[in-house]
Amino acid sequence: MKITIEGADKDFAEKLVALAAAHHAELTVAAVDTNWTVERATRYLRSLPAGARRFAEMVIVDGDGYVDADRLRAAVGKLNGPTVALSRAIPRGVREGWWPEGVSAPITPVYDPDNPSWHKNIAYEMTRENVPVFRSALAALATGRGASTSPESPAP
Repeated sequence: MKITIEGADKDFAEKLVALAAAHHAELTVAAVDTNWTVERATRYLRSLPAGARRFAEMVIVDGDGYVDADRLRAAVGKLNGPTVALSRAIPRGVREGWWPEGVSAPITPVYDPDNPSWHKNIAYEMTRENVPVFRSALAALATGRGASTSPESPAP
């Protein structure tokens, strides 16, 4: 029998192993790190077309993790192209082995809470813990330190 549990924290995994051992069962827990690393973030940013990369830079640097959609539209024009590129980068990275299944999109839309039935994005955001990771990735790209890892190379 094989049981796969994704997204469990360390405490839960330890309790599960202890429970299995109490019933004389063999259980192996394989944890997959789905956190963004500088290497993954560098590869993600490098794989984006210019407009989508500028979009990401604005969220990461200019907005420190949060930018109004109108400000983004003023800088990059229509948001359809960049947002599609951002969303396609995640499954492409999984397919190519750049990061594991289950990694979350680093930039997500913020919907208008006063009008939840109409899904016009009012902003885009990145979690606080990912902002410094992606800032480091941008710095690596700017200085050429990230140049040794092409989008086609294997995952770190």
